[in-house]
Amino acid sequence: MARKKDINYFSTFVELAEYSCQAANLLNEIVNNFKADELHDRMEEMHAIEHSGDEARHMMIKMLAKEFITPIEREDIMAMADSIDEVTDTIEDVLMCMYMYNVSYVRDHALKMTEVVVKCCNALKLALNEFHNFRKSQTLHELIVEINHLEEKADKLFMEAIRQLFVTCKDVLEITAWDKIFNYLEKCCDVCENVSSLIESVIMKNS
Repeated sequence: MARKKDINYFSTFVELAEYSCQAANLLNEIVNNFKADELHDRMEEMHAIEHSGDEARHMMIKMLAKEFITPIEREDIMAMADSIDEVTDTIEDVLMCMYMYNVSYVRDHALKMTEVVVKCCNALKLALNEFHNFRKSQTLHELIVEINHLEEKADKLFMEAIRQLFVTCKDVLEITAWDKIFNYLEKCCDVCENVSSLIESVIMKNS
């Protein structure tokens, strides 16, 4: 029975990460085939993914509230679920910003940063697939390192993107919009790294 409960919690983490991957892939599709007049409808697609992630998280919390014994500390389970959920939320924030600021085209650095977001989410999902076996996994550490490297790559792209924005753009409204969008794109990788840091924390507590 205890083993079944373990699998349920860890598999929920993977499920939540899958919603993050779906959101990242949708964002990538939107920015690479950008049509401003479709943003509202695409935003509804994105919100459906985010809402599904929220429902999975709520179901897990409901189950957690009834459990007496958990595979890892319940505070860590909550922190993991909240942090993975934040990844999906932040990806949705990117698209919401594009819609609210009425952007008419996608800047090159946004394409590059979105690609990194997709890779970061994929690496996170792989890491969470290994998380249940954290005491014996041969690949979990390497996946965490990969997420860290991708976050560093996103930081560099962010710096380049903001510089190019201020060097080449003279429209204050456009600068305001893209400054916010680039910040959210960079944050997507930051929150992925936050999840990987929580994984490391759980490993240390339980080793």
